[in-house]
Amino acid sequence: MNGRAGTGAYSDGRDGAEAYLDGRDRAEAGQVLRWNLFIGGHLSSSVPVRLVERTPEGQLVWLESGTPMWRTELPRGTHLRDIPPETRPAQGYPAKAGRWPMGSALIHQPAGAAHAVFWFFGRRRKRRFSGWYVNLEHRTHRGEDIDVSDHELDVTVSAEREWRWKDERSFAEKTGHPAYWSAAEAAAIRSEGERVARLAEAGSFPFDGSWCDFGPPPHWTAPPRGPAPLSTVLRPAGPCRPSPQGL
Repeated sequence: MNGRAGTGAYSDGRDGAEAYLDGRDRAEAGQVLRWNLFIGGHLSSSVPVRLVERTPEGQLVWLESGTPMWRTELPRGTHLRDIPPETRPAQGYPAKAGRWPMGSALIHQPAGAAHAVFWFFGRRRKRRFSGWYVNLEHRTHRGEDIDVSDHELDVTVSAEREWRWKDERSFAEKTGHPAYWSAAEAAAIRSEGERVARLAEAGSFPFDGSWCDFGPPPHWTAPPRGPAPLSTVLRPAGPCRPSPQGL
């Protein structure tokens, strides 16, 4: 993915979003997929997203602020990452209806990589680029489902390309647990984060300024919530792997 499409106005007056939709991915652009985030093998949230572009190098999807979604219903005042997997119900927590609470995001999911990069924007009427977020993860694609096993450790990158680690302590605490990753896998996960951070330091894609003015086509409405997840446990269960194959 070269990162050039959708970054500004075209000579015929179309904006970037309209112009790239006239290209090779027009048949797929706008398709609704489900972005399912799992923590320690249990579902945290399932959010409909729209496909922006798919190439052999990966894909871009759009997550609209306020999109109807499903999230697991947890004990009051808790977060799934803080609940030990061995104390969670074996069948997973029930899913309840909700809405994506954060700003809109363009998500780059590079093929064969153990990370995704989010361009975060403000909410609907103030859609202004605010910075990047590097989610270290393992992805599995099943039809319209994008199953993401979160690797806890992340990298935040400001609009000025200053970066820092996020959740280092929680990442270290989970290392060695059978539901998460071994010490060797933890080293590979951190190495992946360091590699992406070096791209930010160099101002290389995806941190080269491309896509920072992206906006979805006006006719793209927030996708519907869809049916509740059939299962809130990722199967087959097992540790997350830092070097996935495919997207």
